[in-house]
Amino acid sequence: MSKYRVAFIGTGKPGNPGLKGYAMAYQHALGYKALADCEMAACADIVRENADAFAKQFGIKGVYTDYNEMLKKEKPDVVSIAVWPHLHAEMIIACCNAGVKAIHSEKPVATTWGDAKRCAAAAEKARVQLTFNHQRRFGRPFRLAKEKLREGAIGKLQRMEFGLGDIYDGGTHWVDMMNMFNDETPAEWVIGQIDTRQIRLAFGAPIEWQGIFHVMYKNGVQGVYFTGVETGRKLGFNTRLYGTEGIIELGWDALPGWIVRWLKYDKGTWTGDMANGESLHDPNFVERAIADTIESLRTGREPELSARRAMNATEIIFACYESSRRRARIDLPLTIEDSPIQSMMDKNEVKWEYAPNAK
Repeated sequence: MSKYRVAFIGTGKPGNPGLKGYAMAYQHALGYKALADCEMAACADIVRENADAFAKQFGIKGVYTDYNEMLKKEKPDVVSIAVWPHLHAEMIIACCNAGVKAIHSEKPVATTWGDAKRCAAAAEKARVQLTFNHQRRFGRPFRLAKEKLREGAIGKLQRMEFGLGDIYDGGTHWVDMMNMFNDETPAEWVIGQIDTRQIRLAFGAPIEWQGIFHVMYKNGVQGVYFTGVETGRKLGFNTRLYGTEGIIELGWDALPGWIVRWLKYDKGTWTGDMANGESLHDPNFVERAIADTIESLRTGREPELSARRAMNATEIIFACYESSRRRARIDLPLTIEDSPIQSMMDKNEVKWEYAPNAK
């Protein structure tokens, strides 16, 4: 069996693998290392020392500071991209033009809706398999919740809720997860509002201080999502799925990891599962994601983390910001090209107060 030649764009600084997305290439590499049909051939990082350290750890021969040079000389089959999102579009398009077979990029897709569409269009035109690392789809707690939905443990799904720090960076995982729970059904409309009283940046992209969003999906399921510095893990069970016959809750506990529990209205008692102690940033999630990406490339099936699915989540996210900009409900498909939150910030249409410790 022939091996896929794998290359990496953006290695990150050694010693920080997996920390809030820093050096995610290290987690990608562990996934490829576990696969017999993959050979890690090259890596590129603008900081030569970082690329050298990455190459040394994983036995990679080709080391570059220019990813375009790497693509031209190494001719990889698969490229993993782990850089800040404002660089995704140019790199994904370059990989498509270079003739690669598959691209596995970190999330979010891009910093504007226009760039996100260009990424998907370039991959489709070049017939390149494009995936984005919404790896939590492979976590046991989230898989278990999906299994319970399929089994009819709470009847027919009616409403989904989550609370999180922001809708764009961390939130892209959760919006994507809601789409998984709802059988990948696209949204019909979105209405929402954000507060931006302090500057918050996630890998260079502005995010809201607080927000609340209402999403109507085409199958009638509704989503109610709220974000901000006062939400997230402080909620306990931060995700709830309401059905005609019961509720599923997912929540964080520092010791066992994620807890999943479900309740039938007619019984009134909770049944739970500690999800085998898997944590929110479990590296095994990424390894499973890489394995699925390569298997789908071999078989020709749609990967779990396909661009189509990622774009469903991305459209909802930018529509949430657009609703705040327009102060109106946004009917999809979304027709803008820019980032509404960035545009409001640039035009001083929203109030931003500098917060030196905000992240």
